[in-house]
Amino acid sequence: MPQNSDMLGDVQMSSNGSAANSAVAIGARSGELLARVAEGDQSAFAELYDLMASRVLGSIRRLLLDSAQSEEVAQEVFLEVWQSAPTFDAQRGSAAGWIITMAKRRAIDRIRASQSAHDRDIRIGTRDLQPVDDVAETAEIAVERERADRAMQSLSDVQRQVIALAYDGGYSHSEISELLQVPIGTVKTRLRDGMIRLRTEMGVSA
Repeated sequence: MPQNSDMLGDVQMSSNGSAANSAVAIGARSGELLARVAEGDQSAFAELYDLMASRVLGSIRRLLLDSAQSEEVAQEVFLEVWQSAPTFDAQRGSAAGWIITMAKRRAIDRIRASQSAHDRDIRIGTRDLQPVDDVAETAEIAVERERADRAMQSLSDVQRQVIALAYDGGYSHSEISELLQVPIGTVKTRLRDGMIRLRTEMGVSA
C-alpha cells in the first residue's frame, strides 16, 4: 500500500506537469494565431483574444486594481496587438510573452498618466516576482508563479503597490516615492514589510 507521502508526491508531479503542458500549449497556439493575425485574419484574432484575454486582464489588474480602468487598458492592448502583429519577432520570445509584456507596459503608462489626475483613485497590484517576458515553459516556473500569486493576496494594497513598481516596473525607491507622492521612508517601510510577509507566506527563510 503506497504511503501518504508517495501519493502526495504523485499528485504534485501530475499538477506540475499539467501546468507546464498548459503553458507550453498556450505559448505555441498564441504564436500560430499571431502569425495569422499579422496577415489580417480576423477569425484568428478572435481566437487569440479568447485565448489570452483572461491572462492579459489579470496581468493588468495586478498593477491597476481598478476594474474599469483594467478593462479599458486590456482593450487598448488587443487593439495594439491587432495593429502591431506584423512587427512581432518570434526569435525574441513567445507571442504570449510579447502580449503580456505589452499589457504591463500599458498599465505602467496608465499609472503615470493618472498620477497627475487627482480625481482618480489608482491602486496598484502585482504579479509574481518572476519576469513575464515569456510564457512559463517548465512546471517549476508555473508552480512558483502560482505560489507567488497566492502569497501576494496576503499583502495590503500599499505593500503590493511598492512591490509592483520595484520588482515589476524596475523603479528605484526615489522614483516610487515621486510617482506615488509619498515619503521615501514610507516606500522603504512598505517594501520591507511586504517582502517579510511574502517570505513568511511562501515559507522562505529570511
